[in-house]
Amino acid sequence: MGTLLNILVDGVAYGMILFMISVGLSVTMGLMRVINLAHGGFAMLGGAGVHYLGARLGLPFVPAALLAIGAVVALAVPMERVLYRPIYRMGELQQVLATIGITFLMIASVNLWLGSTLLAIPLPDAWSGTVDLGFRSLPMHRLIVIGAGLATALGLWALIDRTGYGIRLRAAVDNRATASALGIDTGRIFAITFALGAGLAAFGGILGAELLPVDAYYPLRYMVHFLIVVAVGGMGSITGSFLAALGLGILDTTARYMVPDFGTIFFFLVTILVLALRPQGLLGRAA
Repeated sequence: MGTLLNILVDGVAYGMILFMISVGLSVTMGLMRVINLAHGGFAMLGGAGVHYLGARLGLPFVPAALLAIGAVVALAVPMERVLYRPIYRMGELQQVLATIGITFLMIASVNLWLGSTLLAIPLPDAWSGTVDLGFRSLPMHRLIVIGAGLATALGLWALIDRTGYGIRLRAAVDNRATASALGIDTGRIFAITFALGAGLAAFGGILGAELLPVDAYYPLRYMVHFLIVVAVGGMGSITGSFLAALGLGILDTTARYMVPDFGTIFFFLVTILVLALRPQGLLGRAA
């Protein structure tokens, strides 16, 4: 029973990390219609920033994390304007090649800045403890990650489905020319959305460094995992990304516990099966 509970907690925490990083990619691919393979690079930059500010400059974790996320968002805005706006008008193959190029630029920059070794992120001492539930003690870090993932899902749902910003974003996606004619600043809306996705990726990269260690090659190592979450959940669907990340996180963790030599095989087999039955993803709209 204890082992099953550990698997469940680790799997849900892993799923929340996948969700927080991947949901921004789902939004940019599903709503903004751009294939951004460099999205994992923002998670890497967030983790690298906290490593530099915390491990090397000695800042406490929370200020270091806030500064790192803010820096990633601040970097994402000019990147969207200078690099990504021309990419929006490209074909899918050109978008893949262009964003892969941006990925390698990010990798080279972090490699030059901090080297290619694992970047340790010093967490607060309180996060290394456990929470006694009476019948079982659970790791505090896992519970914090799960809580952050649930809060992120709820916040994004409210932002996109229940606010004026969400209405303008959906209008800009459905018909950009008409939205512009009605006075919606579509360029500003897309810039905010892109920066939001980058900030969420940085947030997930920081919180998930214990489960997905950060180094200069982070974007390439986990790129496929983030894309699988988006594809299985359905592009543009926050709920779909949440369910896909949660299910895949639990599946991957269970397989690694039970059959460690074949864990990754089960992960990809289930992915293939789901996409064979529903090519548009769990909650994606059919073309």
